[in-house]
Amino acid sequence: MPTIAERRRLFRELHRAGCFAIPNPWDVGTARYLQQLGFKAIATTSAGYAFSRGAPDGSVQRDDMLAHIKELVEATDLPVSADFEDGYAPEPEAVAENVRLCVATGVAGLSIEDAIDHTQGRLYDFDLAVERIQAAREAIAESDVILVGRAEGILVGRESFDQVLKRLRAYSEAGADCLYAPGVREPQQIKSIVAAVAPKPVNLLIGGSIGLTMKDAQALGVRRVSVGGALARTAWAGFIRAAKELAEHGTFDSFAGAIPHAELQGFFATWPSRS
Repeated sequence: MPTIAERRRLFRELHRAGCFAIPNPWDVGTARYLQQLGFKAIATTSAGYAFSRGAPDGSVQRDDMLAHIKELVEATDLPVSADFEDGYAPEPEAVAENVRLCVATGVAGLSIEDAIDHTQGRLYDFDLAVERIQAAREAIAESDVILVGRAEGILVGRESFDQVLKRLRAYSEAGADCLYAPGVREPQQIKSIVAAVAPKPVNLLIGGSIGLTMKDAQALGVRRVSVGGALARTAWAGFIRAAKELAEHGTFDSFAGAIPHAELQGFFATWPSRS
């Protein structure tokens, strides 16, 4: 296995040129399968993991999330970036302490967002949000972990594009290595973000069919594309469809597309125990 330091160096190198996909597994099995497909890095998904625990997104507590992040770091050879939500604290000092705990899991990157509560659309005030990014940057120190600054204003429907752009610039100046505004999907807005924070890399969320491909994202200047909880939701769609068919009709036609047991058995048998 590559060392944590080697994975962090590789992850930083991936951000220097081109555009790479960073898919979001929600457990060990999905993480290992993504490595087998040839992806260069993976990222956790707070939503995907919460749903796997029968809980809504945003309800997983810090220590449980840290344990999940560490489990994925140890599951594959890939660099792992953590969806670390709002840093699990409002105060910059507490964010810094939590970021140090996240770095200790072995992650190659982590994101800090400025949303207090997605369900109510509340955001941290601008100045406090910037201080929180500064605190996270100082906590990362010399570990070479990529810090992603997330501006959630468009996703939660609370801020204009210009307001979000202002936040992204400020987060970049505060020490974020990569910038990310989930909910942005218009090509011209994506190009504006890329230009505003250049030469720092931009992450684009594509969680559905929005008319953009990886080639399109690269042409717009995006360095990396994540999918958030989309893979988990796609898996849930198949499960729900088959379960409803069984419950409502007593039939099994939805099982026709299931992956053969032997195929999964053979794949997971190739992984040595890492306990």
